Amino acid sequence: MKNLQDATLLITGANRGIGLALAREALARGAKKVYAAARDPDSITLPGVVPVRLDVTRDEDVARVAAQYADVNLLINNAGVAETGGFLAPDAIESARRQLEVNYFGPLRLARAFAPVLAAQGGGALVNVLSIASWISGPLLAAYASTKSATWSMTNALRQELAAQGTLVTGLHMGFVDTDLTQGIDAPKTTPQAIAAALFDGLAAGATEILGDEVTRQVKQGLSAGVYLQALPR
Repeated sequence: MKNLQDATLLITGANRGIGLALAREALARGAKKVYAAARDPDSITLPGVVPVRLDVTRDEDVARVAAQYADVNLLINNAGVAETGGFLAPDAIESARRQLEVNYFGPLRLARAFAPVLAAQGGGALVNVLSIASWISGPLLAAYASTKSATWSMTNALRQELAAQGTLVTGLHMGFVDTDLTQGIDAPKTTPQAIAAALFDGLAAGATEILGDEVTRQVKQGLSAGVYLQALPR
């Protein structure tokens, strides 16, 4: 999507962190309209956006939003949750289910609901916010990483399915970002603002994959050398 001035965006999880930074950056770059979605629309306080009530785990919410906001031509699936712990932790299965509902089934619900909306708008673009954890994992964020791996695979399949209608499908990968989700992690972090800028720069270039920071570029380059056999950097 080369011209953001023609874009009407729906950003999920836009009340804080990366989602809030994406909304700010979209407005700064002159987006036509920004729908900022969150479970509690009262938590959306950024001037210039349209607050939208949306729980990505609820089919009825997703259907309502797709019907109500049929002018969207750029969908950014950003809403996500992260829980620490390995697969042998006592609550690992329950934790995986909770994270899959938001991180995998949420974007899948939105993609299915908005595919015809994007088609009606001439194709537009769909972005799934992924992670360096799509490719490299470890006990720190084991279940979270598996949800991002699954969503990366889904993104690649959607790219093929939606190509015929002219929809650009893009995956955004990054390492740790300085948000509420990473407060307890002692590791180098990128700013949400830098990730937002990388996303919109990538969309302007028509990129089908966007690597948001240097550590992500290094990991991607190392995949053929088996970097995924190592633990997630921390």
